[in-house]
Amino acid sequence: IVVASRDYAEKHGHQPVARIVAYGQAAMDPKWIFYAPVKAIPVALNRAGWSVNDVDLFEINEAFASQVLADMRGLERDGYAVPMEKVNVHGGAIALGHPLGSSGSRVLITLIHALQDRGLKRGVAALCLGGGEAVAMAVELEA
Repeated sequence: IVVASRDYAEKHGHQPVARIVAYGQAAMDPKWIFYAPVKAIPVALNRAGWSVNDVDLFEINEAFASQVLADMRGLERDGYAVPMEKVNVHGGAIALGHPLGSSGSRVLITLIHALQDRGLKRGVAALCLGGGEAVAMAVELEA
């Protein structure tokens, strides 16, 4: 993964694949360690000016199988109902891997490839960081 400005990429002959539209982070009581994406995803959506309906795919990292289901319930409860068919379309970390220290890059690259494979454009990647913290990023594929 290379993160650079469009100007830098073009100046050096690189073709941007996606652009970061917005990001969000959230923290809550550590006893809710895996639930923080429920709070980070709406922050990224609101900063992007997007609703759930504007997003083609979501990639939500999980350390345990039930985590994404709990996150989806929490999002629905908070008014951000995400259709199951838009979430982790290639499987989650249990199926694809949960690499120590690079889950964020795995989640983002999986999302970008899933969008490309389906001819879609917008996605949100999210993961919990442990200790009750989470991050989410809204991305849009370049034409």
